[in-house]
Amino acid sequence: MPVSTGARGRPTSWWRQFYFATERGRAGYDKYRHDFSKLIWQLASPKWDFDDATFDRSAKAFDNPDHVAIVIHNYRWRQGLAEGEAKYDDLEKRLAQSPVIGVPTITMEGDANGAPHQEPAAYAKMFSGKYSHRTIEGGIGHNLPQEAPQAFAEAVVDVTASS
Repeated sequence: MPVSTGARGRPTSWWRQFYFATERGRAGYDKYRHDFSKLIWQLASPKWDFDDATFDRSAKAFDNPDHVAIVIHNYRWRQGLAEGEAKYDDLEKRLAQSPVIGVPTITMEGDANGAPHQEPAAYAKMFSGKYSHRTIEGGIGHNLPQEAPQAFAEAVVDVTASS
C-alpha cells in the first residue's frame, strides 16, 4: 500500500483523507484494513510500543461487515463528498456555527500525538464553562484512553466532580 510522503520522506498527515475519497482507497482499505489500521495507530502514536495482542483486541472490530462502509463514509462525509443522515441536518447546521460550550470541560492531548490536531489555544475560546487543558507527558500519542488510562480516568472523574 503506497503512502504519500512529505519533503523529509515522512508520511504526510492528511494523505488518508484523499485516499479514502477514491474507490481505490475504499478497495485498498477493505483488502488491507488490519495492516492499514495498524499503520494509523503507529503514525498517530509514534512512541507507543503496543504489542500485537493489544492491537488485535481492538482489531476484532474491523471484521464487522459494516466497518469499511462506515469508515469510508465518515471520511467522505467530512470532506463533503457524501451526504450525512438527513434527520440530523438541523443539528449539523447548529454545530457548523461553532456554538460555545458551557458545560465543564477538560481537553487532553498527548505530548507525542502524531495525528493532525490544533494547538489548544486554537479552540480554548469555544468553552465558556469551567475549562482546562491537560497535555499528558511521557510520549503519549493519539490514543489517550489506552496509552494513559490513569490520566484519562482522572480527567473523567475531575470533570464529573465539577459538574
